[in-house]
Amino acid sequence: MSSKIFIRYGQIVRELRLSKNISQETLADLCGLHRTYISDVELGKRNVSLENIEKIAKALGVSLTKLFERIEKNASI
Repeated sequence: MSSKIFIRYGQIVRELRLSKNISQETLADLCGLHRTYISDVELGKRNVSLENIEKIAKALGVSLTKLFERIEKNASI
């Protein structure tokens, strides 16, 4: 099911955000996105655009390569 990637992506975003000890609101501010959007991303409820994936990765201080590597490692979820 394609929605599984939404869930895996959201879980990785949440893990990275928590490892940086920042709130959803702070991450949203850093990305120029709304807090409820970040919440929906973390819950796997959003089909995130490539532009927003890049904004989130930059705000979390991780390259797109590293971000997608982590998503791939969670493929068993």
